[in-house]
Amino acid sequence: MFKKILLVIVVMIALTGCYKKSKNKVIKAKYNIVTSNYVSYDFVRAIIGDNRDISVKLLLKPGSDPHIYEPSSDDIVSIKESSLFIYTGGDSDVWVDKLLKEKKKDQSIKLTDLVKLSEEEKKEGIQEEDHDHNHQEEKEYDEHVWTSPVNAKIIISKLSEKISALDASKKADFSKNAQKYIRKIDSIDKEIRSVVKNAKTKTIVVADRFPFLYFVKEYGLDYRAAFADCAEDTEASTKTLSYLVDYVKRNKISYILKIELSTGKTAKAISDETGAKVRVLNSAHNITADDFEKGVTYVDIMKENIKVLRTVLNA
Repeated sequence: MFKKILLVIVVMIALTGCYKKSKNKVIKAKYNIVTSNYVSYDFVRAIIGDNRDISVKLLLKPGSDPHIYEPSSDDIVSIKESSLFIYTGGDSDVWVDKLLKEKKKDQSIKLTDLVKLSEEEKKEGIQEEDHDHNHQEEKEYDEHVWTSPVNAKIIISKLSEKISALDASKKADFSKNAQKYIRKIDSIDKEIRSVVKNAKTKTIVVADRFPFLYFVKEYGLDYRAAFADCAEDTEASTKTLSYLVDYVKRNKISYILKIELSTGKTAKAISDETGAKVRVLNSAHNITADDFEKGVTYVDIMKENIKVLRTVLNA
């Protein structure tokens, strides 16, 4: 009797093992897309939907600072072997240029080529950086193009076309998925316009890096900030702190902002001096590991930003 029971258990284990092996079998995709930042990863994920012929990989580790990212040897291999590599362009991706010399032009695309760029602004109070350029008159453009939902829609539409070139048989599906996501962003765009239109103030104070130039320009907001969009040094000078503390006090500002994944050191210093509360405005450049596991999207992030703006602009 015992032997029969033992035999049944062994067979069940064997069958279970076979089932798991079959269930977990990795099916290699025909095309693989690699992205350098979270927002492009999210857009691609929305466009391809449940298509198993295309995979998408995010190089940037969730929770890490995109401004100090350096590709590993595995990342470089992934980029070289990818069917399509999507990257931001600009200061955050200066390492890309040399790498892409070995890749065909139609196998890579940068977000900053997809929309009209805005030149970085020298806003009053923002901490100045030491630049080492050969030409003083050389223009610098902000790379955070997706922070404007209007730009996001353009980017998604153009990425859909690019992805369709990989698998033309699924073009209709990709276009349908892209339009579905664009409609969601349309709703976000309308709600932001409503919030700004009915706001008591049209100015935000970002005591951090400032990646929201396209956002504020789109919605007619003014701003003050501690650092430029891709500033390497985020240790605020006495001059910068003094300016922002004075600005917050003078204008009786109740809320100041910091960006996602920031230490919030500058924001805390200003808050301690002024009593202003600190809130997070998310640029969607990267997200936490926990949010990544939850499948948080660009739309989710923008919905949270709307809640923050509704509070900040009406205090």
